[in-house]
Amino acid sequence: MTIIVSSTNRPNSNTAKISEYYQKILATKGLKTEILYLTDLPETIIKTDLFGQRSEAFQPIQDQITAADKFIFVVPEYNGSFPGILKLFIDCCKFPDSFYDKKVALVGHSTGKYGNIRGIDHLTGICNYINLHVMPLKIHIPHIHTELNEAGDLFKEDTLKFTNQQMDKFIAF
Repeated sequence: MTIIVSSTNRPNSNTAKISEYYQKILATKGLKTEILYLTDLPETIIKTDLFGQRSEAFQPIQDQITAADKFIFVVPEYNGSFPGILKLFIDCCKFPDSFYDKKVALVGHSTGKYGNIRGIDHLTGICNYINLHVMPLKIHIPHIHTELNEAGDLFKEDTLKFTNQQMDKFIAF
């Protein structure tokens, strides 16, 4: 199973739109995916699911993560890195079972001109530490507010070219 992690808890985010776009395009390529929206994490996660604790509310998410063999993290830039909720989520997942020896593709985006390069680099280091194999082709989408059409789809030629290339490589990864 492949899970797309919409890596922010911001409601109605561009991250969710990109995650849904990836899911739609991957389905046309024959890969079924599920989206995990970090907006759906339990509100009490910081008190109930760290340090080996597991709440009833988080257990279905943990089961979903444990069952997955591949991930795509869609990650917005927050203060020159990635959202704290993503790090909290990773910290709450059972170690090492959740991610060990599994595969991940990384998609960064930002409203600025670098597409979250720094945040994706930070996340790559964490992925390496938890033995999550990172696909070398990482996507960085700058100026995301100009990249999505009214339907929430990416539409610019270069962005389509590179995201399609990443998806094709991810399927084979």
